[in-house]
Amino acid sequence: MTEPEPVSSWLDELPARLQALDDAHLLRRRRVVRPLGDGYLSVDGERLLAFCSNDYLGLAGDPALVEAACAGARAYGVGSGASPMVSGHSAANAALEDELARFVGLPRALYFYAGFATNASVIPALVGEGDALFSDALNHACLIDGARLSKATIHRFPHADLDHLAAQLAACTARRKLVLSDAVFSMDGDIADVPRLLALCERHDALLLLDDAHGFGVLGPQGRGTLARFGLVGPTASRRVLYMATLGKALGVAGAFVAGEPTLIEWLLQKTRSYTFATAAPAMLAEALRVSLRRVQHDEWRRVRLADLVAALRGRLHTGLAGTGWRLLDSPTPIQPLIVGDNATALALMDGLRQRGLWVPAIRPPTVPAGTARLRIALSAAHTVAEVERLADAIIELSPRISQEPTA
Repeated sequence: MTEPEPVSSWLDELPARLQALDDAHLLRRRRVVRPLGDGYLSVDGERLLAFCSNDYLGLAGDPALVEAACAGARAYGVGSGASPMVSGHSAANAALEDELARFVGLPRALYFYAGFATNASVIPALVGEGDALFSDALNHACLIDGARLSKATIHRFPHADLDHLAAQLAACTARRKLVLSDAVFSMDGDIADVPRLLALCERHDALLLLDDAHGFGVLGPQGRGTLARFGLVGPTASRRVLYMATLGKALGVAGAFVAGEPTLIEWLLQKTRSYTFATAAPAMLAEALRVSLRRVQHDEWRRVRLADLVAALRGRLHTGLAGTGWRLLDSPTPIQPLIVGDNATALALMDGLRQRGLWVPAIRPPTVPAGTARLRIALSAAHTVAEVERLADAIIELSPRISQEPTA
């Protein structure tokens, strides 16, 4: 009796598919890191000056935040134990929501355990089948995934092309319309034209979900965010804006929140699945965030230093990279993207910098469009001008060799 031939499984294809990623220079590898302070990380045991963290204000290791988290753990324990709708909504979390709403100049805030889960779940709570979504082509993955989960009809418009968006809105007959946009685009560092986005939403009876993950704490008076930068808070706030921001970047901790009109926030409290069915963020984090908010508000020197670092980097690279074909995108934020083109070149530049004690990971598709692989240089108030100049000089030194190497 002959043995039956083994049945082929799609699982057997995975090794070849992983190899294909590696051949295209798209395989990602995790590194084990430990913060060393003052902008340095231990990366797989190697001490490197890091330009890759979203800790824009240098608050993640601030002793006052650490002590607040420890005090919160002593008072509340290290876990919340349940959903906010059961017993996870601590006094610390409630106080944080009130303070966040006051800080951003909007009536009410809702605190979530994570930013990605916030957008991925808030969008389906707002629109569904038969409704219409309008999404900037360079929006973050969490907005894209939330749009898909909603089952609403998705209209994608070219990045920052608000004339195209205006035409799409004018042609739309859906009753409920939702416009999605990053406030600061995470891979390009440019700032959305929020006043015009809002004007279009007002004209076409749409709601604007503005994701300010990379502007909150950095932009606006006292770091109150992109809405405040444009003066669209307090008495001039619009009920057509749902403002979202994360708390693990400039604020140095973890989590996210949405803020807006009380009725809108109440609807999200009732209908957002990642709020209703997920364990609440621990109170110890809320206590650290409350201290971080005060630091953000009062430590203006951190934003002043960031502006100095941006100017130093851009001034040095603008001159030093002339004629290389590499392009530093126009960004006034701590996100400074250096476009080098193909994946292999980006990896080679990353490795050359690592050999010089500098850590700037390469960003490749699908995070960015094909042909726009880059170094996403992230500046922090933990850096000094001398350190930024060291990075710029290393990039300039490496550019003639790496830009001319074969990339196959």
